[in-house]
Amino acid sequence: MSELDFSKDYILENDLVRLSPLKMEHVESLLDISAETNLWTYFLEKGNGLENLTNYISSTVHNRKHKKEYPFIVFDKIKNRYAGTTRFYEYSKELKNIKLGHTWYGKSFRGTGLNKHTKYLLFEFAFEKLKVERVGFGAHAENKVSIAAMKGIGCKEEDVLRNFMPSLNNTGRANIILLSVLKEEWDNTIQFKLKNKLTNTD
Repeated sequence: MSELDFSKDYILENDLVRLSPLKMEHVESLLDISAETNLWTYFLEKGNGLENLTNYISSTVHNRKHKKEYPFIVFDKIKNRYAGTTRFYEYSKELKNIKLGHTWYGKSFRGTGLNKHTKYLLFEFAFEKLKVERVGFGAHAENKVSIAAMKGIGCKEEDVLRNFMPSLNNTGRANIILLSVLKEEWDNTIQFKLKNKLTNTD
């Protein structure tokens, strides 16, 4: 396999986490998490509450049908609960590029190693199955926790999109920080360092 098939239901999993396609039926499973305070601070599209979450999931499911996004729901096998969501987007078979983002987890799943396990599965799928050369990321410049987490799994900061979106207080504009992981970085170092972290810390 070397192309993302948007019609196929991919399951990515290891002993601790399972990623499966996000569907409308998951609204109820994510509703409590979506209402947590400050979860949506750095998101343009909000998913807090039943109406917003329904619209949020409906939008990405619609985009999957139109081959724009491929969303996953993340299931924590240890806690036996759904933890949040993530997705691939802006995939180009020709350019061998894909982006990874729109990732959020409930507070009880943060800092547990779940994100590292999830990212390992997604990197493995992107680089080894889809044969992409680059996985890109973007983060609100003020989202220091997210930026640090991405760098912690091997992402390299590469540029800034200046004044890309409204600021958090809507009184100005905010920057987006761009990061990426390249296939050669995954092959040579990142996959081994990340796997070592999973083995030693989780």
